[in-house]
Amino acid sequence: MKESVIVQNLKCGGCAKTITSRISELENISDVSVDVETSTVSFVHSNMNDALVVKDRLKSLGYPSIDDKNSVAAKAISFVSCATGKLAK
Repeated sequence: MKESVIVQNLKCGGCAKTITSRISELENISDVSVDVETSTVSFVHSNMNDALVVKDRLKSLGYPSIDDKNSVAAKAISFVSCATGKLAK
């Protein structure tokens, strides 16, 4: 099933690169794409548990879904994730 999640704190290509690489590592997840303009992360998953795992991973990276609280800690974590994405080759 294909799912799209609108996330918070998504600002640039560095963010998108980190999200794409870290979500693609998850089992049963494929076709990960990130649209920076709409802050949307799309992916294909096998079941709803897999989709919940993706949402949890996004939150741990500092990109909580639009339905979750966007804490100061999440904003700080997303800054680090963004920088990591920018520096990755």
